[in-house]
Amino acid sequence: MARIGIDLNRRIGDVDRRIFGNFIEHLGRCIYGGIFEEGSPLSDAAGFRRDVLDAVRPLRVPVLRWPGGNFVSGYHWLDGVGPVADRPRRSELAWHAEESNHFGTNEFIQYCRAIGTEPYICVNMGSGTMDEAQAWVEYCNGTGNTHWANLRRKHGHPEPHRVRYWGLGNEMYGGWQIGSLSAEDYVKKARSFAFVMKRTDPSIELIGCGHNGVSDWDVTVLDGLAQVVDYHSIHLYTGHRDHYATVFQSHQAERAVRICAALIERVRHVQRIEHPIAIAFDEWNVWYRTRSLEDRIGGVEERYNLSDALAIATYLNGFIRNCRTVRIANLAQLVNAIAPIFTRRDGLFLQTIYHPLRLYAEHTRDIALDVAVDSPTRELAPGLEESGVGRVHHVGDLGPFALLDASATCDAAGTRLTLTVVNRDRDRAHGAAIELGEAMVKDDVTLSEVNGADVDATNSFENPRAVDVRETRLSARGHRFEHEFPAHSISVLRVPLG
Repeated sequence: MARIGIDLNRRIGDVDRRIFGNFIEHLGRCIYGGIFEEGSPLSDAAGFRRDVLDAVRPLRVPVLRWPGGNFVSGYHWLDGVGPVADRPRRSELAWHAEESNHFGTNEFIQYCRAIGTEPYICVNMGSGTMDEAQAWVEYCNGTGNTHWANLRRKHGHPEPHRVRYWGLGNEMYGGWQIGSLSAEDYVKKARSFAFVMKRTDPSIELIGCGHNGVSDWDVTVLDGLAQVVDYHSIHLYTGHRDHYATVFQSHQAERAVRICAALIERVRHVQRIEHPIAIAFDEWNVWYRTRSLEDRIGGVEERYNLSDALAIATYLNGFIRNCRTVRIANLAQLVNAIAPIFTRRDGLFLQTIYHPLRLYAEHTRDIALDVAVDSPTRELAPGLEESGVGRVHHVGDLGPFALLDASATCDAAGTRLTLTVVNRDRDRAHGAAIELGEAMVKDDVTLSEVNGADVDATNSFENPRAVDVRETRLSARGHRFEHEFPAHSISVLRVPLG
């Protein structure tokens, strides 16, 4: 039998709710036909799909990143403000499309308010200019009698939008990015952008454009921007047609965080930087099926199975374990494009990955605990990753991998505990003794379990609940109880403690 040991006195740190953030980009049907569909009988007066709003709100998204992504490096924000009829229709070069500009800055802010989230705007450092970025900050946040603040007022928004988070470009290291730069040139450009943006509103927080957390780009950018940024970003997409490669690749995120955190600690020490610099893991997901040019033009509408949901839960466990350094994370993306919500003109269904995202956002407590897991393990077959489709993320050297992956959080008083356990075993259930040390279970445990018939189970319009959530109660008392975690399952246990 496996063992899961929890000691309420072994506290890692506070969990930042911003790790449950999300991301919307002008990519395929993420915005148009996703969250925003003018003239649809399912939309409200603002053009927001009401059914999508109802699906998004339970995710409790704390921060929403926009407008990109690759899209932003060719986007000029002035195209998307003012009367809709006067907005220009543009060629969109990042995703081989056309952009109507019907959804712009003010629509984004309105959507954030509708779902109760904080806006995070990424500025154009590809084809954009320093003056353009400064004007965007002033338009959103300006309170004085200035041109850009007055233009916002003219557009019907007398009060400032108070956008707190601003990203200094997107993936500027990549040859696929409009206006891509070397790390050294990016640092020079980003410092000038940061200077005028902060002068415009000193209260904003800036996110530097990192890579994968472990590259030479990250070293150079941190050395050059540590004085002016509050966060360093990491982007990572994983996934493989093999179940075990998919679920174990999520641990690559933790390796990236560990290395990046050390780089941050080094630069703060060497440069004697007093302000904290955290990690913003502002693009992450399982994405490997729809990576071809044809798929990208088609809107990267990945269809997720149960393996992918287990991988998503493993990512979230990793963010909780690394809560001291990961303060923001943004799943890419929210609707249709590699997303948990999938729409068509007459409705939507929830993809498999929606369920762990909702359950973690709903039930994760404030304080992360150091969990000891002793479970059966599995190695990743040699060469398996290299034969896969999409990006190769080598994680075999991190094995052997525990088949049960767990995180635990509690409230400050230590009276409520949430234990999340992912059984990544494709074929077998695993029983575990859950040991609570000096704490005691004082009432029944509430269990939410995500599962399906097998790891290939996929939700669809025809079968929207092939992978679903089952709620039940477990009778348990004392310092220890046992539970059998079914094969290929995610279990969220809420434990009342005495």
